[in-house]
Amino acid sequence: MAKSLSIADISSQTRSHWRAYLEMTKPKVVALMLLTVLVGMCLALPGAVPLQPLLAGMLGIGMMAGAAAAMNHLIDRRIDGLMARTYNRPLPKGKVPVANAVVFAAVLAVAGFVLLYLLVNPLTAWLTLASLLGYAVVYTAYLKRATPQNIVIGGLAGAMPPLLGWTAVTNEFHGHGLLLVIIIFTWTPPHFWALAIHRRADYAKVDIPMLPVTHGVDFTKTCIFLYTLLLALACLLPVLVGMSGAVYLVGSTVLSLMFIYKAWQLKFHETPGMAMDVFRFSIYHLMLLFIVLLVDHYV
Repeated sequence: MAKSLSIADISSQTRSHWRAYLEMTKPKVVALMLLTVLVGMCLALPGAVPLQPLLAGMLGIGMMAGAAAAMNHLIDRRIDGLMARTYNRPLPKGKVPVANAVVFAAVLAVAGFVLLYLLVNPLTAWLTLASLLGYAVVYTAYLKRATPQNIVIGGLAGAMPPLLGWTAVTNEFHGHGLLLVIIIFTWTPPHFWALAIHRRADYAKVDIPMLPVTHGVDFTKTCIFLYTLLLALACLLPVLVGMSGAVYLVGSTVLSLMFIYKAWQLKFHETPGMAMDVFRFSIYHLMLLFIVLLVDHYV
C-alpha cells in the first residue's frame, strides 16, 4: 500500500511540475495568437494551405510565443509576487527554479527558430524572433516600466502573428497581411487598459506606469472608448481593399458596435466589475473577428 501511495504521489508531483512549465507559456494567450496565425495563412492563399508550412509554422511560432511568455515570467517574477493577479505564478511560488526557467525559455526559443528556419522559411523565422525580442525585451524589460504608452508601443510585437502566418506560406510581405497586424495593434490598448483599470491598485503598488495609474481611471475610460472607434475603422480595412466581402462586413460591424457599446457603458454607465467585462469581451471580439475573416474567405 505504501509503495502504491508513493507512486501515486510521484505521478501527482510530475503532473504538477509540468503544469507549472506549461503555465509559464501562457497557453490560452498562445492559442488565441495561433488562431490569428492560422487565419493569416488561410487568407494568404486562394486554396488549401500546404501541410508542411501549416504544421511546422504553427508549431514553431507557438514554441517561440511560449518562449516569449516564459521570458515575461522571468523578467517580471519580482513584481508578479507582489500583485494579486500574478502572485501564484510558478516563479514567485517557487514551483520552477529560475535557472530551469531560463533553460526552458531558451530551448523553446531556439527549437522554434530552427524549426521555422529549416522547415518554413528564414523570413518567418527572423520575423518571429523579432516579435519575441520585441515582447520579452523591448516591452517587458523596458517599455512596461518606462511609459504609460507601454502597451501602445509594445503592442506591435503582439500584433505580428497574422503576418507571420502570411509569410509562412508565401515567404513574402503583403499589404493585406499588414492590415491584419493593424487590426490587432489597434485592438490591444482597449483590451489591456480595461484589465489595467481593474488591477490599477496592483500596478500602482509595484510602480508600473499603466495609464490608469498615471492619468487616472476616467481618462483611461475615454481612451478605451476612442480606441474602440478607431478599431471599428481598422476592422473595415479588409473590406475597403477587397480582401474580404459581405460576410466579414456584417460580422465585423456587429462586433465593432458591441465593443463600442461596452466601452460607452464603461465610460458613462459603469457598474461594479464592468472593466473586467470589457476585458473579457475584447478577447471574444478578436477571436470571433478572425473566425469571421476565415468564414468569409471560404464562403
